[in-house]
Amino acid sequence: MFPSGVTRRSRILHVTLAAALACIGAALLHSQQTSLREDTHLDQQSIAAAHRGMVAVYAHNLKTGETASLDADEAVKTASTIKMGILLDAAEQIRAGQASLDERVVLTKANQVQGSGVLGQLTAPLSLTLRDVLHLMVVVSDNTATNVAIDRLGLAHINATLRAAGLTQTVLYKKVYVPAQGPMPADQPKFGLGKTTAREMASIMERLTECRLSLDGSAPLAGDGPLCGALLHMLREQQDRNSLPRYIEALDTSEHGSAIANKTGALDQVRNDVALIATKNGPVVIAAFTWENADQRWTGDNEAEKTLGKLAQAIVLRWSPDGLDAGAFQWENPVAAGRP
Repeated sequence: MFPSGVTRRSRILHVTLAAALACIGAALLHSQQTSLREDTHLDQQSIAAAHRGMVAVYAHNLKTGETASLDADEAVKTASTIKMGILLDAAEQIRAGQASLDERVVLTKANQVQGSGVLGQLTAPLSLTLRDVLHLMVVVSDNTATNVAIDRLGLAHINATLRAAGLTQTVLYKKVYVPAQGPMPADQPKFGLGKTTAREMASIMERLTECRLSLDGSAPLAGDGPLCGALLHMLREQQDRNSLPRYIEALDTSEHGSAIANKTGALDQVRNDVALIATKNGPVVIAAFTWENADQRWTGDNEAEKTLGKLAQAIVLRWSPDGLDAGAFQWENPVAAGRP
């Protein structure tokens, strides 16, 4: 919907511009992928074959250009990994001066929903900063915080940003634990909250890692580096470390700082994780999705979470045998040392 004062000509120009940005984003995404080299010696297939369920994975070493993939373009349920798309849209609106991490938003009782998080248990109304809301949305996957963020940023705007970034298969359909509103695509009941592919979800993490926030490929803005750093800080503080980080990070991250920034997603039959891993041989991005899982236990030894951990372990062992190094990445300002 457009404000009543917007003319028909302005609406046409807005739609045309959005479509043009989407085409530019898709072209840029394609050009970035053409220089990649698939690592044919990395045997992720055997790990996936042993799993009692379906697996899709895409991994990319941003230093060497090596990639590894398995059904990376299969459309999958996002669960809470779609919150990465909300982070990307927040970045775009902040860059455009339409939002600020320090602005105040209000938690209302209407936005309190069940599931993961803490805001649903607090007394509303409650004033928070947008930074607080996004932080909780990431580190404890707070569903109520997610709905507050969606209300502030706008569902349509979030999806327009995803399209402008060239992501043709990534969609946020609705708020969490709230029925879908208005006409929905025919596949919404199948995917629920959101849809994506391993390759496309990895590309969102890659944008934040390399701080490529200009969706049209234009020059970065002066504030891009610290903004990317602020969002990566949230992902680095992720409290769910049972999946991709499971076998590769052994340090006490509360004292030394994590070498991994990640966002998980889970449903009864779904376990997903997307991560930036700072290794001694360059930053590695992994997006891995499992679904139709036989093991539906909400315990630390869930089979799918172990499978994701084994995938990350195999990838890191292959690409960086000497392991991780949290200090090898410019977490506070990824632009400071240039692109990884």
